[in-house]
Amino acid sequence: MRVVVTGANGAVGRAILRAVPRPEIVAVVRSERAAAELRADVGEARVTRVSYDDAASLAAAFDGASAVVHLAGVLVERPGATYDEANVETTRRVAEAAKHAGVAKFVLVSAVGADARSTNGYWRSKGEAEAIVRTCGISYTILRVPVLLGRGTEAAAALRRRLGGRFAALLRGGRTLQQPLAVADAARATLAACAGGTAARRTLQLAGPTAIPDRAIVERAARLVGRRVRIIAVPVWSARLALATAHRAGRRGFSVDALEVLTTDTRVDPAPAARELGLALTPLDDMIRESVGP
Repeated sequence: MRVVVTGANGAVGRAILRAVPRPEIVAVVRSERAAAELRADVGEARVTRVSYDDAASLAAAFDGASAVVHLAGVLVERPGATYDEANVETTRRVAEAAKHAGVAKFVLVSAVGADARSTNGYWRSKGEAEAIVRTCGISYTILRVPVLLGRGTEAAAALRRRLGGRFAALLRGGRTLQQPLAVADAARATLAACAGGTAARRTLQLAGPTAIPDRAIVERAARLVGRRVRIIAVPVWSARLALATAHRAGRRGFSVDALEVLTTDTRVDPAPAARELGLALTPLDDMIRESVGP
């Protein structure tokens, strides 16, 4: 089974490449820098650079693939990578190219909370991307995931930064419920979904086994590395005001929409998706240990 992974230079893509260290998995990236970094890790033959604006190069990259995994997308907008451009239009182009190439299965990694009717731009864009996949004419599986923990994830980097000093500033004082999923579990789920008959035409919500406040994750991590960290509460209203002021000044980047995503409780029953995909979920302490360990 030949699987092509778009946006493969992110944490999930790299975890997929580690899970299957053979040429059957082909990484697709947009920039030469990302391609060079991946080639150093996994070899020249497993990496292809394409432009999502070039339908011919996408179709060529997908030629002979039995499945395409689409990982590309952003939570924090930047010039040339708005929610519409990075989350919706790339999905549309990849789905069209996959259909043209005769790909049998399309796997989209989406987000818990995705909803095409949402007033939140991020969740709306993720919902619109899901709608494109459902109507693209290819058998599909959509995996909605929460924050990811483990090697190479942004959440792991943030956790290490919070352990770097005596104080950790957390929105809402760290009361937001998170249900992190191990990045390795996300990779295994994605690969399982690539099989044609597995979870066909299904949208699954997959999270980790434990829903826990942000502050408890920091406290557990601190105990694991033998540190004492004091939690400082950052009111959401003050963060919202600062972001609104920056937006009016024309500055892009972290937005009120992203703030809402990060401060909304996550509570998902992961058992149905894990059962359907044949997964044993990684315990939270193991995720934290991998995130903050050497």
